[in-house]
Amino acid sequence: MSELTAAAKRGLAGFGRAGIVRVADLGGFGLFLTATVGRALTPPYRLAPLIHQVHFIGARSVLVIVVAGAFVGMVVALQFYNTLVRFGSVSLMGAAVGLSLVRELGPVLTALMIIGRAGSAMCAEIGIMRMDEQIDALECMSIDPLRFLMVPRLLGTVIAVPLLTAMFDVIGIAGGWLVGVRMFGVNEGAYFEGMYDALVWSDVNMGIVKSLVFGVLIAWITTGKGYYLHRTIFGSHGAEGVSRVTTDAVVMAAIAVLGADYVVSALLI
Repeated sequence: MSELTAAAKRGLAGFGRAGIVRVADLGGFGLFLTATVGRALTPPYRLAPLIHQVHFIGARSVLVIVVAGAFVGMVVALQFYNTLVRFGSVSLMGAAVGLSLVRELGPVLTALMIIGRAGSAMCAEIGIMRMDEQIDALECMSIDPLRFLMVPRLLGTVIAVPLLTAMFDVIGIAGGWLVGVRMFGVNEGAYFEGMYDALVWSDVNMGIVKSLVFGVLIAWITTGKGYYLHRTIFGSHGAEGVSRVTTDAVVMAAIAVLGADYVVSALLI
């Protein structure tokens, strides 16, 4: 009995220590975001690194967004057509495609694409800089690593994600038009008129707010995981540690985006 009690105490203590570590990590991430946002709002402002990050996150993701948006719009139109034709409401296809893309699919799928293409790269880049002690070198030279490295990535992501989301929506609507109008013969006027009547400013506003929130989450989680690589259990594992932290960042960012999608939808519905 005493051995079982001791084992239970050890298990409870281990559980408590793990909980304390998680809470401490969450607090550290919160301070990291607060400090980065504070530096982003105060001068001096550096335009060249910001333009570089917008190009890397935004311009170099255009092809991925165009291809994904086209196929998603085509699939959405195909599924809605098969459903609406059963109820004789094919004229509502434009409204269904537009609402689903602008309110939900556009912001969420764009964010997930950015996580996979740019977020993973940002996490790996910052993690390698931490492993090679480049961030420590910046601090030794009295260069603020948050202002020098994190602020351009945060602002670049917040700028690029809404623009890419708008592009995803437009391409998706065009893909839905291709399937609905050109393939299945839905009236073109009904397609666009139904979309025009159904979409209101609150729908567009929801998509914009979601894309801004997702941009902050992507930059926060991916750069934060790389920045605090040395504090994780993988910090001394070299390239393997960087790859595992990058994988954790991608998974965590994707889950955070999906969770934030529900929260924002519940608040703005």
